[in-house]
Amino acid sequence: MDRNPQHASATALYPPIDPFDQRMVDVGDGHTLYMEQCGNPDGLPVVVLHGGPGGGCSPMMRRFFDPERYRVVLFDQRGCGRSRPHASIRDNTTWHLVADIEFLREMLGIERWAVFGGSWGATLALIYAIRHPERAARLFLRGVFLMEQRELDWFYGGGAGQFWPDQWAQFRSLIPEEEQDDLIAAYNRRLFNGLPHDQARFARAWAAWENALASMGSQGRTGEPGGEYARAFARLENHYFTHRGFLEHDGWIRANLDRIAEVPGLIVQGRYDMICPPVSAHSLAQGWAGGHLHTVPFAGHALSEPGIAEALVRGLDAAAARPAFSR
Repeated sequence: MDRNPQHASATALYPPIDPFDQRMVDVGDGHTLYMEQCGNPDGLPVVVLHGGPGGGCSPMMRRFFDPERYRVVLFDQRGCGRSRPHASIRDNTTWHLVADIEFLREMLGIERWAVFGGSWGATLALIYAIRHPERAARLFLRGVFLMEQRELDWFYGGGAGQFWPDQWAQFRSLIPEEEQDDLIAAYNRRLFNGLPHDQARFARAWAAWENALASMGSQGRTGEPGGEYARAFARLENHYFTHRGFLEHDGWIRANLDRIAEVPGLIVQGRYDMICPPVSAHSLAQGWAGGHLHTVPFAGHALSEPGIAEALVRGLDAAAARPAFSR
């Protein structure tokens, strides 16, 4: 889950910065990823995992890191952003993405790095760290999503819709009543079949429902998601949610938290997150010995929420000052 952020607290973030390295990376399986690096080439390495799945990176994500102290690696995951082929679900699973992260780390000659991610990016960060705990120096997570059925039921089964009935009704209205008991499956049939024009209509509706609830400031206003962006975002999210994140069983992340007990991490969670309610962040903090939960009052889900942006920048600055956080 998670659309690209567009605005954030100007006082919290570092000034805009350009990458010192931009390239397309062939990771196999017919996929080529867009990757960039910014900040200090000799700084503390951190990889940024965007949300969605399918959200892509944005220039604003560079600004959470002190450019004098961090070497920041950003990339668009398979099928989205500037990566190609666009909106493709072929050879596109969680485990492909974990392998891509390792491919980039090895290609860049980095032994260990911090991992920064929100929403689906937090999911992927946790899965990567569980699979490769020796490579994860520290985690910075926001808007926790654990890829559990209860979370999907909340957002696509009517839980969030009880708070936003107008937007929920609009999201459901495109689907015949007899199919509304499983909206993920109903949208899947329409996002991957039919004419491109019809696919685009359902993709925009899928993206608009999430966009409407992302920020407390949006107050249900969805805007108009761009067609190409919405197509990748909707298709990839739906693909991953249909397959429950390609995890072995429900609750897989929480069942494996012992593997990252020694990995320190900051969890930043908005109190009024309508997309990923705080119960997941609380559950994660309870089961992860190295995790510290910081709940931001009067904040929703988006990375652009001022309180969330400020908490993440403070946490990153504090971590960079600790000698224990090294390459």
